[in-house]
Amino acid sequence: MGQMKTPGVYIVEKSAFPNSVVEVATAVPAFIGHTEKAVNGGKSLAGKAWRITSMAEFHSFFGGAPFPKFTLAEAQGGGAEAATPPPAEGGEAGAAEPAADGGSAPAAMDFTFNDKAYTLDQSEGHYILYNCMRLFFQNGGGPCYIVSVGDYKAAVEADRFKKGIEELIKEQEPTMVVVPEAVLLEDADCTGVQQAALQHCGGKMRNRVAILDVYDGYRDRQDPAGDCIDQFRNALGINYLDFAAAYYPWVDTSIVQDKELGYESISNADMVKTLISEELGLDGDSGGDKGGDAGGEDPKKAQLKEALEKMTDPSLADDEKELLNKTLVQVSPLFKTMCKELKAKLNRLPPSAAMAGIYTMVDNARGVWKAPANVSLNAVIAPSVNITHDDQEDLNVPTSGKSINAIRSFIGEGVLCWGARTLDGNSLDWRYINVRRTMIMLEESIRLASKAYVFEPNDANTWVTVKSMISNFLTGIWKRGGLAGAVPSDAFSVHVGLGETMTPEDILEGILRVTVLVAVSRPAEFIEITFQQQMQKS
Repeated sequence: MGQMKTPGVYIVEKSAFPNSVVEVATAVPAFIGHTEKAVNGGKSLAGKAWRITSMAEFHSFFGGAPFPKFTLAEAQGGGAEAATPPPAEGGEAGAAEPAADGGSAPAAMDFTFNDKAYTLDQSEGHYILYNCMRLFFQNGGGPCYIVSVGDYKAAVEADRFKKGIEELIKEQEPTMVVVPEAVLLEDADCTGVQQAALQHCGGKMRNRVAILDVYDGYRDRQDPAGDCIDQFRNALGINYLDFAAAYYPWVDTSIVQDKELGYESISNADMVKTLISEELGLDGDSGGDKGGDAGGEDPKKAQLKEALEKMTDPSLADDEKELLNKTLVQVSPLFKTMCKELKAKLNRLPPSAAMAGIYTMVDNARGVWKAPANVSLNAVIAPSVNITHDDQEDLNVPTSGKSINAIRSFIGEGVLCWGARTLDGNSLDWRYINVRRTMIMLEESIRLASKAYVFEPNDANTWVTVKSMISNFLTGIWKRGGLAGAVPSDAFSVHVGLGETMTPEDILEGILRVTVLVAVSRPAEFIEITFQQQMQKS
């Protein structure tokens, strides 16, 4: 208090306890991609980071799903000779056979019909952020940020994603950066976006990590197009690898349902109508003279023909379209096969969004210090590539150090995340993603709490207060299992003071140095159990 000049009684209140450190949020991902809209009331949210907490809020601010369209075409070099499809039973028209996995059919073939191979290639609506957001919330996702870089008419360009990443500099809360649509770019552009994310996380902000997808990660490493893992490692570089984790392979999900697809999903409906007519035998003679004993055209065929004609009628109401889709699925195995292929294509997604949800779920249930691994993925049917124990050796412990976390399927357990390493796998300090994220949480929490002591007197009283504040916080983290040690003194130590962390010159320059040592808990990645026989004792 100020100098006392007037006689009287003065009350002095003195703080007995140091400030408390508030633990910062650890599971707040920021997603960057294309959305249907970006509006809050009448205000545009395009290119801005906006916080949401549920899929309902996503719909409110950013709209719904894109409407994908596919083009049906006969496979180049297709046919019975090139595709070698299984013959139709009895040689009857209309027996549609899907492509057999691992068969001798060309990779471009999606299904065969009457000894001809056909493909379904997506031509419109190729944006995956919406389905990735659904996958995120299915796997335990919570509060997150969305940066909309364009609508469903905008071109997918690397510069848009990089500007979206730069926008996150203004936000302090996000702890993860996820750009799932980067895999829609060319491979070099995708690498450029991922490097920009690494630069943002490890170079500029240093308080968040990037979750990366392997480009073409749905391919096997023995694919004729090349080893996607080697290409990913070679292209990414070596900067800020301890601020990122990558996952392989992509996952086949159950996000997109049958009701979201239909005949409108195929742009060239005339070709679909022709094939279904051929399958159902509707393209032949109409049934003879209408005045004959046959009674004219078969009523059932007439109804099917009428239904097929409606496929090109743009004036149908939504309920009529739904009824038509149900009719086509029931009467045409070929159309059902087409819809199955469309759903499989749309449901194959990169795993970064699912892993962001897993991070959130594990953080909320156990804490950021628990490795986000040995956890099952929801809404995931299977990984696109089946990885064995031997296959994972080079993924987990490569000579380059760029560890890739595997997503594997185990009998009786489902699809699990089976890795918890950063891309800096050779570093003993930052090998594990939970160690990096725990340190980020500790650093940010203590940094924000210590701002209250900026410009305070740089003397013993302040040093003791700061030390007590940090020690109390770390004791609470140790009790919850975040730090390793039988007693607090084994788990951490805080050092501050003249002659200990500061010199007289530091004090003259206004510098208060605090050194914090912590023993962060690490995952038991390898468990070795030794068995040995002993002599019989009784």
